[in-house]
Amino acid sequence: MIDDLDLGFDEPERGEKGRHRRGFRKRKGGSGGGRGKTFLALLMAFVLLGVIGGGAFYGFDRVQSYFVTPDYDGTGSGEISVEIKNGALLADMADALVAADVVKSHKAFIEAAEANSRSKNIQPGTYKLRKQMSGESAVAAMLDLKNKIVNGLTIPEGRSSKNIYKLLSDKTKIPVKDFEAAAKDPEALGVPDWWFKRDDGKKVVKSVEGFLFPDTYEIPPKATAESILKLMVDNFLSVTGEMKFADRVQKERKVSPYEALIVASLAQAEAGNKDDLGKVARVAYNRVYGEFPCNCLEMDVTVNYYLESIGKPTKSSKQMTAAELDDPKNPYNRKLPGMIPTPINNPGKEALEGAMDTPVGKWLYFVAIDKEGHSAFAETYPEHQRNEAKAREAGII
Repeated sequence: MIDDLDLGFDEPERGEKGRHRRGFRKRKGGSGGGRGKTFLALLMAFVLLGVIGGGAFYGFDRVQSYFVTPDYDGTGSGEISVEIKNGALLADMADALVAADVVKSHKAFIEAAEANSRSKNIQPGTYKLRKQMSGESAVAAMLDLKNKIVNGLTIPEGRSSKNIYKLLSDKTKIPVKDFEAAAKDPEALGVPDWWFKRDDGKKVVKSVEGFLFPDTYEIPPKATAESILKLMVDNFLSVTGEMKFADRVQKERKVSPYEALIVASLAQAEAGNKDDLGKVARVAYNRVYGEFPCNCLEMDVTVNYYLESIGKPTKSSKQMTAAELDDPKNPYNRKLPGMIPTPINNPGKEALEGAMDTPVGKWLYFVAIDKEGHSAFAETYPEHQRNEAKAREAGII
């Protein structure tokens, strides 16, 4: 141990008046032992300094790597496609880029993005990038629309799933039957099982209808029917989650989220103008859960949904026969008490808001009264008849 090491120095002798006299005292047995121990002491000192110095260098290296962002130089090489998903944050983008070896570290991309005020314009989609780019180069490349692989498709609001499969098939050349097969298990596509709970005592029918959110989608290369439908379901969950749709309809409307989703689809189909989405939703709630004599919907759009589902052409109200309107085999029969089994289309955000935040009113009837699609609403049937007369005068019905 270093405490036991004799460095060859003697205790200073005390001279007169108690003062120390500095110097060496010759030991017994000659002076060679002192020099040998001195050499050993110096050697040990150099070793200790080497260890301490090496540790200091290692520590400095670690600290330096912590403060210096690991980053590649330049614009990279080769070519690789990277998908940025809907709703991706900078950290999510960094995850995708690091996994593809486009950037060296999450920090390199995030710092470069935060330093570029335009980075908020980076959109979801698939980008053609290079491997081993600097963070700054990667951000610049993703802001250059020439590097975005455009394969977009817009799904309009209010389309049925059957109609959506046709649109997707035309765009991707994936057979309709593949979409139909993927849609048979909505939960496998990401719909949580709690969405299929009902408070009205009706049998639960698990369908993807209503969960394919209408929007413009970038179809990734080598996409499958399942991956595309998952993308749409994920978008639905993101939008309704941000709206707090499920929480609010249970608390404010006193219905299950699934029943409210059905109402949103009815409003989407029946309202001729977005201004009336909330009022139409209120009529649906009032008819089924209120004081309407049959507690039924009596909406022709439910009949059309059934006709489409069995491969028959849809019709206007005037074209429908009495047998079609009141077919007892039709589970979407407009006269059946209670809410229908599933949504009848895939509603957009405004229709969802209408079903969630409905205006106060006791309306039970409505009819279109102008060419812009606005409707007149009534609480009683005589009032409704007067509104119908106005609609006929205007040539709407």
